[in-house]
Amino acid sequence: MSDILAYLVAFLLYALIGWHFWRTRWNVPARSGGGEVAVAGWERYAIVAPLVLHGYTLYESVFAGVGLNFGVGSAVSSIVWLTAMIYWLSGFFYRLEGLQTLVAPVAAVAVLLPLAFPSLRPLANTEFPAFKAHISIAMLAYSLLTIAALHALLMAVVERRLHHPTLPSVLTNMPPLLTMENLLFRVIWVGFILLTLTLISGIVFSEEVFGQPLKFTHKTLFGIISWCVFAALLAGRQLYGWRGRIAIRWTLSGFVILLLAYLGSKFVLEVILHR
Repeated sequence: MSDILAYLVAFLLYALIGWHFWRTRWNVPARSGGGEVAVAGWERYAIVAPLVLHGYTLYESVFAGVGLNFGVGSAVSSIVWLTAMIYWLSGFFYRLEGLQTLVAPVAAVAVLLPLAFPSLRPLANTEFPAFKAHISIAMLAYSLLTIAALHALLMAVVERRLHHPTLPSVLTNMPPLLTMENLLFRVIWVGFILLTLTLISGIVFSEEVFGQPLKFTHKTLFGIISWCVFAALLAGRQLYGWRGRIAIRWTLSGFVILLLAYLGSKFVLEVILHR
């Protein structure tokens, strides 16, 4: 009963934070005088409580019993938790207030996913260090590229409404688009490096356990395609100066393909086929 209460309290806190920022930032037109909207001290630290509860629920769901119970619900919830954690830490160095309106509602839903889609069986081969490294790096890569996707969506909204006569206050107080774009590519670079390490560690894990290179499955195929999309985006940025809508489209395309690579296959196997 106490575990269920932790899920519900974390959900409620995330939802309240999202509602607060929607009401005070996103859904309020900017004042004619302009100027930045100050971030209250409690607003900066409000997300800590649901983050701690979210982390507790993940620990209970993933490490309950023998091995790792890492089903599709726990996988999505873990990625969103890491995304929210990285976002919160980054908020001390960058102006990312607009993302709170996007991150908090997503986290509110994600925290309940292990209850809705529990793991059917523990993961095999969790005793191998290569596999543990593979899972850890993959979660970080997914989380950073999730932040990149959310950031790209926010950039698309800002660009579309840039000349709107009455912008929400959160949009008028965002950094310039060029600054947001530079931050986007920094995140993508780190995520791309981690995605590369994920593919390499997957090969190492496959050779360590099965004695053969990585099996060529649809998950592998989508993972490689996603890697190629982000590689092409970064190359286009360096060689041709890709930016704006081109960068946003490539970022979102690579992220969707990445979702299909792992989470899509887990969803089909566990939720639809019950395997």
